[in-house]
Amino acid sequence: MKTSIKILLCLSFLALTLSGCGTENEPEEEINREIIWQDEFDVNGSVDSDRWIFDIGTGEEIFGQPGWGNNEQQYYTDRPENVRVEDGMLQITAREESFEGSSYTSAKILTRGTFERTFGRFEARIQLPFGQGIWPAFWLLGDDSNGTEIWPQIGEIDIMEYRGQEPTVIHGSVHGPGYSAGNAVTSRYTLTNGRFDTEFHVFAIEWGPDFIRYYVDDTLYNEITPDDVNGEWVFNDNTFYIILNVAVGGTFVGPPSSLTPFPQTMMVDYVRVYDLEN
Repeated sequence: MKTSIKILLCLSFLALTLSGCGTENEPEEEINREIIWQDEFDVNGSVDSDRWIFDIGTGEEIFGQPGWGNNEQQYYTDRPENVRVEDGMLQITAREESFEGSSYTSAKILTRGTFERTFGRFEARIQLPFGQGIWPAFWLLGDDSNGTEIWPQIGEIDIMEYRGQEPTVIHGSVHGPGYSAGNAVTSRYTLTNGRFDTEFHVFAIEWGPDFIRYYVDDTLYNEITPDDVNGEWVFNDNTFYIILNVAVGGTFVGPPSSLTPFPQTMMVDYVRVYDLEN
């Protein structure tokens, strides 16, 4: 069902500052945008199988070794202990437990094959977990179903990545050929008040043919264009699917410590995709 929802957008972009928008000297405009896909997580139980599928395991069958290509330490499952919908929230929970040869479990859900799109506003309202070595993410990956294109040629848009040991900082990035992994084009946003693990925040991108704009709570904090990447801009021709996951350990965050509390849960209120054409 398509629903029209009003959202506020800033008309001016304060380049790479965190001062926000909508001051007395910066007019705001109401724009009617059409939701083209959404999950409000309003039915208790498992995630909606018409919207989401699961990645299961350690990634060894894909990458030739465990760790999903990032030295991660969790085993992804579809068990209710790791992923469920309850009281209007998606809950993805990382646990410290021995399971199928791994020391941790968690979950990763994605819309590969159920919803894929080029361009739009992608947003989710999330409360993040906390702790050294906890790595939640809300991101998009280019369609890899034909088996001929591989990462980073397919493209990756990280709407939100977060190190659990830095509860006031999130990162937004793009990966492509020539600018992937440690060479990704990235920017960070720091909360001046509050923490990402103690309250909900809205993480979003607006993605068009020659831009990807990053928002936290409708504050525009970064814009990436073809001029910013050291390689081919791969975000026009491919469709991308949505991913939500909580990893444990990995190159981005390092391993958990003895002080990392478990279990740790990422709470997702909703995920919505809007058409930017209206």
